Amino acid sequence: MPAVVRATSDFFDQLTNDLLVLRVVAQQRFRPLSAEELNRRPSPSRWSAGQCLEHLNIVGGYYLPSIAARIAKAQARGSKPAPTVKSGYIGRRFIEAMRTPVSVKTYESPQRYAPTGTRLPRTVAEVFSRQIDELLRLVLLARQVNANAIRIPNAIFPLLLFRLTDQLEFMVVHIQRHIAQAEAVLVGNGVPASNVSAA
Repeated sequence: MPAVVRATSDFFDQLTNDLLVLRVVAQQRFRPLSAEELNRRPSPSRWSAGQCLEHLNIVGGYYLPSIAARIAKAQARGSKPAPTVKSGYIGRRFIEAMRTPVSVKTYESPQRYAPTGTRLPRTVAEVFSRQIDELLRLVLLARQVNANAIRIPNAIFPLLLFRLTDQLEFMVVHIQRHIAQAEAVLVGNGVPASNVSAA
């Protein structure tokens, strides 16, 4: 799989647009849901919509502070944006794996990133919404530094370092994947389909 090179402005514009759509979905689709709608599971072995959000919140809780700290260090060093964004081989493979819909291919989440309960409060949707806002803020800051040069430790394999560009794209695609999963759960549970789309 050859390295992918894109114009920096195009790359960050796409991430921003994707996150703005996700922000609308978070506000209009998930925040109004009742605790019962969030917690209803399609089967004992499958996640509820709330558990999908909780998983994203746990993953965001790991990555967002790490990304913020590394961007701040790059700013302090006077880092300037590169004209193009480069994608690493391993980062690209992780991103492409996340593009596969949950209905086609499932991945086992490590226990520490799995949802912690089956009766989640409605605040799970509020936390998710705040994390989308924080990720948008970090994407804006990442535009202003050489994001190719910043490395982020992988949540599962900390010795594996991803370029910040790959990590940001991975996070957006990962969110899209689990939002589609949560939407499918809601529709399957009889909650009317949303007129906003995360993809």
